Amino acid sequence: MSKADDLSSSPIKVLIVGAGPTGLGAGYRLNQLGRDDYLVCEASDTIGGLARSYTDDNGFTWDVGGHVLFSHYAEYDRIFEELMQGEYTLNERESWVRMMGTWVPYPFQNNLRYLPDEDAEACIEGLIDAQTNSAGAAGATNFGEFIDNVFGEGIATRFMRPYNFKVWAYEPEKLNKIWIGERVAVIDWERAKRNVDEGKDDFGWGPNNRFKYPLGGTGDFYKRFEPVIGDRLRLNTKLVSIDTQRRVATFENEQGERTEQAFESLVSTMPLDRLVCDVIEGAPMDIRDAASRLVHSGGFMVGVGIKRPCPSTKSWMYFPEANCPFYRVTYLSNYSPNMTPNKETHYSLLCETSFSPDKPEDENTILERTIAGLENAGLLEPGERDDIVSTWVMRVGYSYPTPSVERDKILAKVIPWLEDRGIYSRGRFGLWKYEVSNTDHSVMQGVEVVDRILEDKPEQTIGIVYNVTEDGKAAAEHERPAVAGSGEKRVAQQIESKNVADVGDIREATLSEEELGVTDRS
Repeated sequence: MSKADDLSSSPIKVLIVGAGPTGLGAGYRLNQLGRDDYLVCEASDTIGGLARSYTDDNGFTWDVGGHVLFSHYAEYDRIFEELMQGEYTLNERESWVRMMGTWVPYPFQNNLRYLPDEDAEACIEGLIDAQTNSAGAAGATNFGEFIDNVFGEGIATRFMRPYNFKVWAYEPEKLNKIWIGERVAVIDWERAKRNVDEGKDDFGWGPNNRFKYPLGGTGDFYKRFEPVIGDRLRLNTKLVSIDTQRRVATFENEQGERTEQAFESLVSTMPLDRLVCDVIEGAPMDIRDAASRLVHSGGFMVGVGIKRPCPSTKSWMYFPEANCPFYRVTYLSNYSPNMTPNKETHYSLLCETSFSPDKPEDENTILERTIAGLENAGLLEPGERDDIVSTWVMRVGYSYPTPSVERDKILAKVIPWLEDRGIYSRGRFGLWKYEVSNTDHSVMQGVEVVDRILEDKPEQTIGIVYNVTEDGKAAAEHERPAVAGSGEKRVAQQIESKNVADVGDIREATLSEEELGVTDRS
C-alpha cells in the first residue's frame, strides 16, 4: 500500500502512526480483536522501524543495532512463535568487555582478575569504599553520582564512566538514575574480591543465557506482521500535521499530495519532541518548550563483512576505551547462519557508535575509524583488513531516548496533555522511556494501549499513573513499570494480569545491566 489516497475525513476508531514494533503491536491487537476500523500509516516504504534489517548487495544482512530477543511477556513470546513458525535460532549468550589489552568476561565486576593486578586491586578497593562509606544508590541524585556511590572510583574511572559516555554520548551527570533501579546497587564486593584472590572465573551468565534470533535478522520477525495487518497498512504515508481540535491528521504521499484522516484516537510512535514541536498545530508554548527539552542521541551503525571463517563464538562485546569509536560490537554472523553469503567462509561484525551535540562524530571518517578501531581492539588480525568484502554504514538520527534528569517531569506534563486530545504517544521514542524500550516492551506498549483505548484497561508497561488533581486536571506520576526491564521487577503475583499481557516470571539480567556490562544476578 503506497498511497494515502483512500484516507477519509470520516473518523476512524484508531489511527496508528508508524509501523515499527509499537505500531505493529497495536495493529496486531486490533486485528486479533476482529476490528477493521483502524489504519497503520508508515512514512517509509517498508515496516519495522528501528527493528528492521537490511541486506546489502554482497549478501550480508545487518540490523539497526545489536538486538537480542528475550521477553518479559508470555503474549510477546506467543506472537513470536506464531509468526516465526520455528524459523529462528536459539543462541548461547557470550558477552565480554575489551579493555587493557585483554577480554574481561561479563559481568565485569565479577571478573576483575582479568585486569592487571594494580587495576584489579584499585577496583576492589573502590567497591569496598563505596559500599561501606558512600550514601549508596539512594543518596545519588543522578546517574554520575550513582556510578560513584555504587561502583567506587576504580570501576568508575576505568569502565563505567568512559563506557557510559560512549553509549549515551552525554556525561552521566546529565542522566537520571531512574532507568537503572535500586537493585543494580547490590554488587557483592566480597564475591568480587574472592574471585580476584582465588583466581576464580565467575561468568554469571544467568537464566537468560539463551536468546532467540530470527533466521533472516531481527527485521524478519517484524516483516511477518504485514500480512496480519493486511489492507489496514498504508506505506509511504507521512504524517505532516495534526489538528487536535478537529481530531484530523494530514498525511502526504510520495507525490506530495496531501489527504486528511479524521480519528477518535491516535497512537503515535514518532519521536515525541517532533510530534509536539513539528506536527501538532497550535500546541501551547509551555508544552512545546517542555517537549523540546527532551534529550536523545544518534548512532552510526557500521557493518564489516569479512571473507574468513568466524574466529570467535562471542555474541557481543563492550568497549570503554578511546582506541576505538564504538561502544559495542556484535558478531552478527554468530546469531544466524543466514547473515552472510556463506556461514562457513564469511563472518560479520556490527559496530555501534553514538553521537550527540556533546559527542560529535565525523560521518565521513566513521567507516575508516571503525575498521582501525577493530584492529586496535584485536578483533581484526594483522592483514585481515584485506579480507573485508563488504561494508555498510547507516546514520540513525534517533538511537537512544536519553533518560535525562528532567525527563520524567517533562513526560508528566506532555503525555497527559496529548491524551486529553486523544493522542497516545508510545514506543521507544514516543514514550521516551529507555527502561521500557526493548522490542518486547515496544510491541506490548502497542497491545496495551489498544486495550486501554477500547476497554479502558490499565497499561502495565509504561509506568505512568494518572491522577485527577484538585483543579480537575489529570496529573501523571511515574512509577516503576511492572515489567521495566531494568532495576527491580515486581513479581508476577503483584501485578494485575490480563490475557494479552501476562508478565513473564523468568529472572534474567535486566536491560540496564546488559547495557552496563554488569549485573546483580547470581
